[in-house]
Amino acid sequence: MAEIHLPHSHNDTTHRLLENMPDAEVFEKSSDTFALISDPTRLKILWLLCHTEECVANIAAAINMSSPAVSHHLRVLKQAGLLSYRRQGKEAYYTLADTDEAKLVHHIVDVLFNLNCENCY
Repeated sequence: MAEIHLPHSHNDTTHRLLENMPDAEVFEKSSDTFALISDPTRLKILWLLCHTEECVANIAAAINMSSPAVSHHLRVLKQAGLLSYRRQGKEAYYTLADTDEAKLVHHIVDVLFNLNCENCY
């Protein structure tokens, strides 16, 4: 990364921080993750799936939405690497993925909704 010359030098903290600034791709990926969770429906789905594994029909019933609409949101979240799923017969069961981004989302959900996973239902 090219050295950044700030017009004013107020402290060394900013300079040290800028030496370790992630590249644009990292900021883009992070922005994409925040965009995904900014949708209220996806946030409801993530709120549920951060703490349990569930099938599409039950997720749809829990958030009062049609199964096809929920399937669309699940597909988007799965493609982004936030969800994983397994098949059992004709049912697909979804849960939060074991990725760094998913762990961050889990933490955000817990903080936003004042949850403590040790005391999850």
